[in-house]
Amino acid sequence: MSATTASANASTSAKSVLNESRQIERAAMLIEMGARMQVLESETSLSYERLIRLYKEIAGKSPSKGQLPFSTDWFLTWQENIHSSLFLNIYEYLSKGVDADAIEVLTKAYRLYNEQVQALELEPLLSFTRAWRLVKFVDAQMLTRTQCSKCTGMFVSEMYENAKHYECGLCNPPARAGKSKAAGSLALH
Repeated sequence: MSATTASANASTSAKSVLNESRQIERAAMLIEMGARMQVLESETSLSYERLIRLYKEIAGKSPSKGQLPFSTDWFLTWQENIHSSLFLNIYEYLSKGVDADAIEVLTKAYRLYNEQVQALELEPLLSFTRAWRLVKFVDAQMLTRTQCSKCTGMFVSEMYENAKHYECGLCNPPARAGKSKAAGSLALH
């Protein structure tokens, strides 16, 4: 084998080790944020077996079983819509101003969402996996953001919402909205 071929093989090997290291680092960060296995499989190139071992090592337990929610309805209910809209507005803002890949923007946006919710002393309703799913729904044009005709805020909505007459859940809350006495729930005054 020539020196050039050996050098090329060493370079390829080093790159794959570096890439694997980056993939493990990314998977570890996602696990710490609460990502489910389907998210890990989608956002990393690590094998399923490797992800399971990593998940058990970091989380100290086996990953949750079952399918991810695949309905847009959750994001459109009153309180969940407000949380989803807060997150998606942060995500959209960061995606325009930060030079990073989609998963990095997602993790930064999710951290900022959590900071804002905690500052308001609310329970975060949006899990990392739901935030990831929301971005996928928007990318697939199953959901979008529509501007409220009263407050002009941008809220998660169905694709064909009539923007001229759209009113958000804060400007036009449902009858039972804000009546919950649960700690960390939104309350209307």
